[in-house]
Amino acid sequence: MSCSLPPVVEEYLTLIEQGEHRACRYQIALARHIRTAFETEDLFVESERLEKYLGIAKYFPFQELYPWEKFLTALWLCTYKAPGQPRWKELFCMLGRGAGKDGYIAFASLCLVSPYNPSRAYNVEICAENKDQATRPVSDLYDVLEDPKTKIKLSKFFYHTKERVRGKKNGGRIQGRAKNPKGRDGLRPGAVIFNEVHQYENYLNIDVYTTALGKTTEPRIGSFTSNGLVNDGPLDDHLEDARQVLFEGAPDNGVLYFICCLDEAAEIDDEANWYKANPSLAYNPTLLQETRDEYIKYKKRPDENQSFMVKRMGIRKGNGECAVTDYEKIKATNKPLPDLKGWSCTLGFDYAELSDWAALNFHFRKGQNRFDVNHAWLTAQSKTLGRVRAPWQSWADRGLITVVDEPTIRPELITEYIRAAAQIYNILGLAMDNFRWTLVSEAFIKIGFDARDKSRVKLIRPSDIMKIDPVIQNCFDLELFSWGDNPCLRWAANNTKRMAASAKAGSNTGNFYYAKIEAKSRKTDPFMALAASMVIEDKLGTGEEPKAPLKAFAL
Repeated sequence: MSCSLPPVVEEYLTLIEQGEHRACRYQIALARHIRTAFETEDLFVESERLEKYLGIAKYFPFQELYPWEKFLTALWLCTYKAPGQPRWKELFCMLGRGAGKDGYIAFASLCLVSPYNPSRAYNVEICAENKDQATRPVSDLYDVLEDPKTKIKLSKFFYHTKERVRGKKNGGRIQGRAKNPKGRDGLRPGAVIFNEVHQYENYLNIDVYTTALGKTTEPRIGSFTSNGLVNDGPLDDHLEDARQVLFEGAPDNGVLYFICCLDEAAEIDDEANWYKANPSLAYNPTLLQETRDEYIKYKKRPDENQSFMVKRMGIRKGNGECAVTDYEKIKATNKPLPDLKGWSCTLGFDYAELSDWAALNFHFRKGQNRFDVNHAWLTAQSKTLGRVRAPWQSWADRGLITVVDEPTIRPELITEYIRAAAQIYNILGLAMDNFRWTLVSEAFIKIGFDARDKSRVKLIRPSDIMKIDPVIQNCFDLELFSWGDNPCLRWAANNTKRMAASAKAGSNTGNFYYAKIEAKSRKTDPFMALAASMVIEDKLGTGEEPKAPLKAFAL
């Protein structure tokens, strides 16, 4: 046992601090964090166990771990704050594609069922959203254990099939688990490893496995991933927690945050920056050449090769270069809303089909700053709801959307919501798509919105969106939007793409209109309601005048 930094940890920290290869800000902050932990806490490292674990690498095709893998092995698997209590029981690891995540998962899993792990019956569950990702590390282990050069020796320590590996002395097994949380309550895992966390939309599958921990000593969790495009899910939660720990001094609560990515998109054109996203590039010439080849394709056709930026470099740019804006700018809308009671606002309404989704947006302005209150409806009987990759149930629990268990969303549900809101806000006008008015006109007229009164109702056309697009882009660029913590609206914005207007659409001189990135699974109604409300924001002036008195519409 040792209270000092183990050599493999010191080696990796020195690589980061001396800049032999460029490291991102997360890695630099992590180096400070680890040094501080060893200087201020009573920690010890199981040095003998670490040496035994590292020796297992010689049976794998790579034969020796990369420095970052040795670093993680020492801290995640061998560092303790008390006997039987890992200092970092949980690891979050985000790396560029090709770094070797699956290989490391296979290696770490084999260590944990090896005779060197004193925790008996230490089962390792490898989980993912699809079968291939869940079973690939087990398949890698099968190839290792079937290698004629080492098969006889390793057979003394491990049983194996194509589906699972079991340690003879330890008694633990390694198994891949695809998405299927039902019937997992009887699990007894020692470690749970989640592969490609970027694909997880919610915590349903994660909670089933993590709540089963604690039946075996030294429980551990590993979350491995590249960056991805599922927003406001577990991946974004991990990244936000990492930011608070590494840059704001929040306690890590036993989580080791190992994140590699570019610091900003502009760094992509300097090859020396690629090491920030993938520390394995320094030791793998084949991977480096493959990355160079993909970079050339990306520069030629960036809209068709966005996975290079997201997966290889760890930078998320919406859902592509045609997205309404960068996702970092969408995230910046998550700012608290002031007390808007009595403020004047415009109202936007949007739906594609009332048998699917609908949304309202109340839009406020004060000087250059814009504030938006958004609410959506969906019908649980929608034929496309099963394709929606978003945690809409949790949004409903938070009151951000209303779920209707009917074939369609009745217009009266929308107008009753507006009627109640009109007791709080001074609604100056309604804007909605020209072609959607007829179906809802009767209900809206009953609460005072009649399209024949053009001072109250604006039926918008694509050319109206083109006119307001520069204002919307400016609000994103200068971070003038405040939406509160509304992941449903952020999700809808991220699902929206800007399309260059063709001559048929009305112009080919640099104007843009909005469309869905994918028609069935990515809904845009909440954001399009916001865009509609901004078409008529001139009714608000600069928003600097005193609050208007409460004034509900005549019913």
